[in-house]
Amino acid sequence: QWQTDDLAAPDGDNKHVEGDDTSADAANPTVRLTNYTQIFKKSVIVSGTARAVDNAGYADELAYQVGKRAKEIKRDEETRMCGDYAAALGNSTTPSETAGAVAFLATNSNRGAGGANPTTSNGVVDAPSTQGTLRTFTEAQLKDVMQKAWTEGGSPRMVIMSGALKQTASTFEGIADLRKDVPNGAATIIGAADVYVSDFGDLAFVPSRFTTGRDALVVDPDLWAVAQLRPYELDELAKTGDSEKRQMLCEKTLECLNEKGNGVVADIEAA
Repeated sequence: QWQTDDLAAPDGDNKHVEGDDTSADAANPTVRLTNYTQIFKKSVIVSGTARAVDNAGYADELAYQVGKRAKEIKRDEETRMCGDYAAALGNSTTPSETAGAVAFLATNSNRGAGGANPTTSNGVVDAPSTQGTLRTFTEAQLKDVMQKAWTEGGSPRMVIMSGALKQTASTFEGIADLRKDVPNGAATIIGAADVYVSDFGDLAFVPSRFTTGRDALVVDPDLWAVAQLRPYELDELAKTGDSEKRQMLCEKTLECLNEKGNGVVADIEAA
């Protein structure tokens, strides 16, 4: 759990008589938000024979498989935390689930026809967004989300999207020449855009293999955090036969410190 807060709307009529008595403003308490930790786990079982033989390219089959699972579990974490998942409190038969980034973003969104924002109940994301009709990713959609975020006081600095959407974003019309001065007269063709200079701040275009593929996350990295209940653990499981068993796990959740400082262009596809 964590706290989030809002400033009062600006008031141009904030004026007072000299020497008047002061009355206390109404309290504006912080809002408590909640996400649940999720256990990410991978297991390995390697036979005694596989450990005894000489392997081509690596020394020990067990060590190789453990290293491979370590990479896989990190990919699973990033996929979950970039996704459109609701939070869920587990029990003795159902695992707890952490809400993903897309499911937090309700204030500054641009969605396709029929799309709807995610919902929260008592500070918990209880339903992901409703998917709308897919449409081509455009610069106008991105500008719309940036203006909404700026109006809410946010300053997003990054757009996280799939590789296909990144290629479409690189075709957005701009005022910069597609040329680059290089030494020795070598020719360089610029076919990608890595930084978008908007009216409300610069945005880094960041491709990710682990996003939904239909959403572009417009984020301020300072407004997100990963809370860790249990760090990575590698446990040796009981030996029950001619094999070695290992279990790797961690328990984490995603914190969206203030979703109004971020946004999402949803229901989009590459041109």
